[in-house]
Amino acid sequence: MIKAVAFDIGKVLLDFDYSILVRKLTPQTRWNESELNIYLNQSPLLARYESGELGSSKFFRQIKEETGFRGSETDFAALFEDIFTPISGMIDMHRQIVRAGMPTFTFSNTNEMAARYIARTYDFWPIFTGHILSYEVGALKPEAKIYEALEECSGFTGGEIVYLDDLPENCAAGRERGWQVCCHKDVSCSCEFLRELGVLNPSLNPGSAS
Repeated sequence: MIKAVAFDIGKVLLDFDYSILVRKLTPQTRWNESELNIYLNQSPLLARYESGELGSSKFFRQIKEETGFRGSETDFAALFEDIFTPISGMIDMHRQIVRAGMPTFTFSNTNEMAARYIARTYDFWPIFTGHILSYEVGALKPEAKIYEALEECSGFTGGEIVYLDDLPENCAAGRERGWQVCCHKDVSCSCEFLRELGVLNPSLNPGSAS
């Protein structure tokens, strides 16, 4: 019997685009857009931040020192946070699952600045039963430790957990634990997956959002 639903955040509940950050950050550094994009997307820095190895202040100080960013930590956070767009169909699905009384959890590789912004910006955040976030757990998906943290927090294991994520490697790790996994591609496919499991009311129309 299904007892909980876990949602990845990025590309499932919220779309995100680091190129927005790169464009806005570049004029305040000594680097060009290409250099900054490689630094933020291909260096291990962001993974160290999202795994909790670096706190927010240390993450900012390293970026400031290496790129020459001329603003404050508050200035940087405002730019770093402003990269999200809600995926309304998925957010609507989550609301229906909550209304039906099913426990739900965020389950995400993310960082403190992003989580802080999402928590104060989106009204879906407080209606989740709990939040399993990589920087708090100290592990990134698909590492076993963060999957164990969800099972411990929820009290459920195996087929009791339904899990939606957009990355195949993260989905595979959930399947290895016996979870019922949807590798999210778009709203309609995920909606159909949840309907077939009986998690969603068949009458739900997720609309055209994706």
